[in-house]
Amino acid sequence: MELRELIREWPCVKEQWLVAGREERPQVALDPEHLSVELTAGAEAHLVLLYTAPRTSEVKIHLAEGAALTVNLLFTAEAFTSVVIDQDATSRLQLTSVELGSANAAYTVNLRGADAESCVNGVFLTGGEEHAELAIRTNHLSADCRSRSIARGVAGGKSVGRFEGMVYVAKDAQRTDAEQQNRNLLLSEKARIETMPQLEIYADDVKCSHGATVGQMDQEAVYYMRQRGLNEVEARRLQIAGFVGDLVMHCGEQECLCGAILELMEEKLRTI
Repeated sequence: MELRELIREWPCVKEQWLVAGREERPQVALDPEHLSVELTAGAEAHLVLLYTAPRTSEVKIHLAEGAALTVNLLFTAEAFTSVVIDQDATSRLQLTSVELGSANAAYTVNLRGADAESCVNGVFLTGGEEHAELAIRTNHLSADCRSRSIARGVAGGKSVGRFEGMVYVAKDAQRTDAEQQNRNLLLSEKARIETMPQLEIYADDVKCSHGATVGQMDQEAVYYMRQRGLNEVEARRLQIAGFVGDLVMHCGEQECLCGAILELMEEKLRTI
């Protein structure tokens, strides 16, 4: 099912959304300029943000104690988006961001209560002369919190991708468990990807890791797939789809949404 057809079945949210219980269906925000989301204690919800036009967007989200939110963001146009998420104790966040071309997305997650947990996954695919930026900052402000931020980028043509990551651990945020990872693929000699993962730690009882790579296609894997009947273009496309596709599969329980986003990514891969 195509994405536009799919989202017609779901309710739309405008500038404010208050969730006081468990929402059975995702809510959709189309090209929001200003959006405020509040989940009360124990609430559960799924939010889909679609950016289809050039726009500057500001999103603020608050998860009260024990709340759980899944967020999916898809960029098909050159939008500039800032998302700030405040999490109280025992809250859970699962966020997946996909940039299909030029876009600029910045995410800040503030873990303010004990046993809060966040997982932020980001993907960008660029070709031609496109420019995509992805920034993920996680602030551990309370003890016993966990975070995972994983970003993957693919750049072809003369395009430019940029990842900026930060994990900040405050002095009192003992027993923090944080992981930050960025992996990237360059598909041409003129493409460029910049990556800046960072850690800033002031507590002494923590488990934190970060890493970044920028590399080329795995030619041995391409050769292996060609020996099994695929041509070179198909083999390369399959390898790239596997490289970024597993992050998209974290879109939540809506398998149809994951499938629709993967189809759009396949279309993009044919052009880069």
